[in-house]
Amino acid sequence: MTAKAAGAGGRRPSRYAGDAMNTSEPSGRDSGTEKLNWIDRRREKIRAEIDRNRRGEYTVPTWVLAAALVLIVGAWLALILFAG
Repeated sequence: MTAKAAGAGGRRPSRYAGDAMNTSEPSGRDSGTEKLNWIDRRREKIRAEIDRNRRGEYTVPTWVLAAALVLIVGAWLALILFAG
């Protein structure tokens, strides 16, 4: 497992029964803790994206560029067909 896959929190809990006996974690999952960890990861992703955008590293998604191109070409064709 890579460091990126494990995240900043360390080792990810294993989902295999054989590994579960070797861990010191409780067998039951606390859904509140799991949800909190998900929220923290989501907030960190948002903060990182905002920081990238402030540095000028933002990009426009391809589907937005394609939609703008279709809209411009469609408007141009409509102007030619209906104005003439």
